[in-house]
Amino acid sequence: MAEQFKYYTVSDFDRFDCVKLSKTIYLALAYLLRGYLVWMMSVTNFNDRVGIIQWIYPEPKLFYLNLASGSLGLLVLLLVSLRRPNANSWVKAVWPHTLKMILAALVIDSVIVFAGYYWWQLTDVSVMVAQLSIALIVAAPCLLSKRLKLNLVEFPEPLPEK
Repeated sequence: MAEQFKYYTVSDFDRFDCVKLSKTIYLALAYLLRGYLVWMMSVTNFNDRVGIIQWIYPEPKLFYLNLASGSLGLLVLLLVSLRRPNANSWVKAVWPHTLKMILAALVIDSVIVFAGYYWWQLTDVSVMVAQLSIALIVAAPCLLSKRLKLNLVEFPEPLPEK
């Protein structure tokens, strides 16, 4: 058991003696929730509430499709937020499947981008290829991250009081 922790220092552990969450989770969430991030930037822009959305998503249907494809990312964000000692049993039961949810969300997002291009001609081929490439670039560290695999095995437990 100690073998898997030999490359980590004290600063790599959180206050519950779990390895801190992998940055790949945050990278995947940033990509999956990009539509929500754009929406939040637009809401906080008091001059023109839809200007940022229109600039990034010239076709409104793409924005709405991106919100739909990011909904599984919202579930992952909720799990990350609720991952703490004494969490509900459903959080503990679902947490080990977080990587599968991230990968499923990346696949769903890619299918929606492909469908937006192929059936509805909402984007051009360069945008579609770029989106699919980014999805693969995000998926690779998720699959290769030893820290993420360790995060999925661990779950914070309350530490005994001194």
